[in-house]
Amino acid sequence: MDRPDLPLNGLRVFEAAYRQGSFTRAAIELRVTQAAVSHQVARLEDRLGVALFVRASGGLVPTDEGKALYPVLEHGFDAMARTLDRITGHRHIETLKIGVVTTFAVGWLMPRFPEFCRTHPSIDLRISTNNNRVEILREGLDMAIRYGAGAWTGLEAELLLEAPLAPFDLPLFFHPTTTGARWSITPFGAG
Repeated sequence: MDRPDLPLNGLRVFEAAYRQGSFTRAAIELRVTQAAVSHQVARLEDRLGVALFVRASGGLVPTDEGKALYPVLEHGFDAMARTLDRITGHRHIETLKIGVVTTFAVGWLMPRFPEFCRTHPSIDLRISTNNNRVEILREGLDMAIRYGAGAWTGLEAELLLEAPLAPFDLPLFFHPTTTGARWSITPFGAG
């Protein structure tokens, strides 16, 4: 496909619909009608010759083709926005997307979040929670914080902190033990 023939409006609408999980919410974000969003996505699907979503009662379910297309568009649109901000003299803000286990996010990361934002105003930190199973590329993350020994195939892990385990109900026998498990940061593209 030649660059002059890229369906930019359709790609932009698809990216918003994917991120929002709904044509209606995408329409609100883009300030157009739900019918316009539906029409743009249908035209894009027709042009590409593949379905990008399965329409279900609970919302949009991306197809494998939609899942493959989204992170590429998200990265491209983010890069364009950063460049346009720099060209027009706006403060440059870098987006950092991290996947985190919910218990770690609530118990350790979120209490430190306000201080991080204060000391790093040029970083827009976006946190998504998961259950320790994360596909960094598919989910569009820059890195993930996971619990375990750090031996994830194809990824590089760096120790963030040790995670001692201890029983909760046995105060007479309370002796924290380290099991070798730890919280690790797994940056995308490492390894």
